[in-house]
Amino acid sequence: MTEKIAKFMVNIFGAWAGTILGKYLIIFIVSILPILELRGGLIAASILNLPMWQSFGVCLLGNIVPIPFILWFITPLFDRLKKHKGLGSLVLKLENKAKNKKEQIENLKYIGLFLFVGIPLPGTGAWTGCLIASLLNLDKKKSLLAAISGVILAGIIMLIVSYGILGHFIN
Repeated sequence: MTEKIAKFMVNIFGAWAGTILGKYLIIFIVSILPILELRGGLIAASILNLPMWQSFGVCLLGNIVPIPFILWFITPLFDRLKKHKGLGSLVLKLENKAKNKKEQIENLKYIGLFLFVGIPLPGTGAWTGCLIASLLNLDKKKSLLAAISGVILAGIIMLIVSYGILGHFIN
């Protein structure tokens, strides 16, 4: 599914794909987005035939940028949004989705967060992991380190998949 969404995003920003800077901007944007994150960015980089290590750096940066904002500001933001009629139910859905996955992190704390973010499975990643860490009131600095380490692990795994196994089928 991530591959289809990544291809879709590449097509949306297709006009930018004419320049090298545009291609890197595409994978950066894809990597910032929830659900896709670095995983989708590296698949998009493979689709755009970008060099592996430069793409890894751009996607890593893109996936790391939202982490501090999620850890420090998501809970106060959610608290404010819950007060609005239409947005309150959406926030509660997001919180419940995160709470359903909290056991994966709750028992192992920061190692759990690292593994949750680092093993690229559907429904895992930095966005969800940091949301769960915030809801569990985990130490933000330790959570930041665990999440960034997890993104690096996910990136290494996705490099192998995107430029190795999956790369042969895409290109």
